[in-house]
Amino acid sequence: MFLKCKVNFTLIVLNTTFKMKQLFLLGLLFCATISSAQVVNVSTKDNDLKLPTLPYYNFGRGVGLTSPDSIFQLNIRFRMQNRVSYIQNEDEDASYDGQIRRLRLRFDGYVGNPKFLYAVQLSFAPGDIGEIEEGENVNIIRDAVVYYRPNETWSFSFGQTKLPGNRQRVNSSGGLQLTDRSINNAKFTIDRDFGFQAHYLNEYTNKFSYNFKGAVSTGEGRNWTKSNDNGVALTGKVEVLPFGAFTKDGAYFEGDIVREEKPKLMLSGGFQQNNHARRTQGQLGEDLFEQRTLKAVFADAILKYNGWAFMTSYLSRTADDPITFNPEDATDFNYVYTGSGFDYQASYLFPTNYEIIGRFSTQKVNKDIEMLAPNVKQYSIGVTKYLWEHAFKLQGEVTLDDLNYFDGSNKKNWYVRFQVEIGI
Repeated sequence: MFLKCKVNFTLIVLNTTFKMKQLFLLGLLFCATISSAQVVNVSTKDNDLKLPTLPYYNFGRGVGLTSPDSIFQLNIRFRMQNRVSYIQNEDEDASYDGQIRRLRLRFDGYVGNPKFLYAVQLSFAPGDIGEIEEGENVNIIRDAVVYYRPNETWSFSFGQTKLPGNRQRVNSSGGLQLTDRSINNAKFTIDRDFGFQAHYLNEYTNKFSYNFKGAVSTGEGRNWTKSNDNGVALTGKVEVLPFGAFTKDGAYFEGDIVREEKPKLMLSGGFQQNNHARRTQGQLGEDLFEQRTLKAVFADAILKYNGWAFMTSYLSRTADDPITFNPEDATDFNYVYTGSGFDYQASYLFPTNYEIIGRFSTQKVNKDIEMLAPNVKQYSIGVTKYLWEHAFKLQGEVTLDDLNYFDGSNKKNWYVRFQVEIGI
């Protein structure tokens, strides 16, 4: 019955933008109804809330405060990535870059009752905030979201947070094996957005499990205030776990650091239609001169067993007439980044907690923009030393980008990187 409703819902929404707006208003009414529901007192065993829209790898559970009467709970967490890179781009002088890549502060907990939760995540590193321009928002706020979780199966959220997109994007950057996500995630991912989400989670330890996740959001990305919206993004995702749930929610952190005693596998796939998008990558990128409707498809697989881990993914984005021109200057243009790509990643964790990782990615742009952007192949090899699982680790990586342009030219760019990740 759930599947039938989901299909009908999607078809209705995709018919017209007008109907999507109706759905958005219905979502507001729905959340208001939920918030007025009778509160049932429940207790939590610890302060690890495991918020479904915001996986956050942590060895412990941060620093937690719970009021004596259990009316509220506050958890405080931080994480920091410091990195230095040696860069050798073809036809350019070698250089190096040292930076605080990520510096995050997160607060989560509940107010009044553990069924009503919140999460706030702030970013302070220049690489997180982006370049500050006159008239532009300062992107400090990454997540600001409230949840209603009536039971272990259902979760509803309202606010700004990650959409249910490809696995590597939903995966916290603190739970990666290499120093950053793949080139395909960088170009084709869907990102944080403001809106409503509903998750149906049906996970068991050692038997077939599945999850359904959906979102209705603005489509313009985090902290958008430039103009009122006239579009909406619809996102849906299905996750299947044939052998049951991963240990410690391991489907959303990379590497088999818990050394699964039995094989664990997650297969997932999803779709997003972002109507009247204003940016080159939907929730990310530069501003377009005209709005476009973007369609994204993503599929993932992750397998872990006894220190071994294998991951693969497919991502794509399409749009009709992706190139947009400045109405005041025909030589000035911008375009939707359309195309597709595959990622393949494998690793083994030794008993000494040293891990070797290899990743190969291919990226092909669509014909509409092939004169504007290259096709890319990326090769990465990394070594990670886990001092305290993903919460404290040392990472080294060597990466080659092989860029092939429309005119037949080729360019090879290298970087060597060292990174320290620490957090709670």
